[in-house]
Amino acid sequence: MTQSGDLRARAETLASPLPALLAEAEHLASTVLLGEHGRRRAGLGDTFWQFRPAQSHDAARSIDWRRSARADAPFVQEKEWQIAQSVILWVDQGASMGFSSHADLPTKSERARALGLASAILLIRGSERVGLTGLRLPPRGGEVQLSKLAALLSQDDTADYGTPEAQGMLPHSRALFISDFLGDMRATETALLQAADRGVRGALVQILDPQEEAFPFDGRTIFESMTGAMRHETLRAGDLKQQYLDRLAARKDHLAHLARTTGWQFTTHHTGQSAAAALLWIYGALERKA
Repeated sequence: MTQSGDLRARAETLASPLPALLAEAEHLASTVLLGEHGRRRAGLGDTFWQFRPAQSHDAARSIDWRRSARADAPFVQEKEWQIAQSVILWVDQGASMGFSSHADLPTKSERARALGLASAILLIRGSERVGLTGLRLPPRGGEVQLSKLAALLSQDDTADYGTPEAQGMLPHSRALFISDFLGDMRATETALLQAADRGVRGALVQILDPQEEAFPFDGRTIFESMTGAMRHETLRAGDLKQQYLDRLAARKDHLAHLARTTGWQFTTHHTGQSAAAALLWIYGALERKA
């Protein structure tokens, strides 16, 4: 194959998942109805949002006299709070997210990417700016940004577990982390503490396959990571069930504690559950002021 042909083949391979991911995210986002102004908030900024009746604490210079003259009452202009309109996403693209226990279920990665992109669609169409952590994609609005998000979210990480980071988060903005959170918790702890130091609030969504909650194994079983880097064989898998379930419960409790400590929200979502319900939870969680 020529060099140009090889480049085209690689480009087509990279682009092939994008229409399906965008279509799924668009369909998922359509299940959530937004208000007239979406998530726009009043605050410091340069972009006009709306007029409101003047209050006693408003300075005389802030009154819009032309608008006030039409109503025989003082009105002021409210501006959009640009920083509060920035939302940073981290969607785990590690190999562990590629797991699915049944052909009828999406992989954890497919569900996480659809939820992340659907959230971005809602936020951007609600006049917010969305980007990715780690300075991979600065927060912006518009349909072009959605295409860039889809392209980056369609990539895979070669590591078993993805690593969140707080780099690139604007002070007092919002953030959304989606992962199975089954890897080393130190990276998650560090990212959340750094985010909290900047006044960033957000939501943690843990994505698990139903089999990871039930541990339906017994007898001789081989457990292997998605990359094959880790492998464990046992003749009595059933004896490990309670220990596994206890550790999983402890992991969830730790995530919930981290969320409470840093002012974030936390939930666990199973791939067998409704994606629309998870998206509604995300949208509501990003609205809350901890």
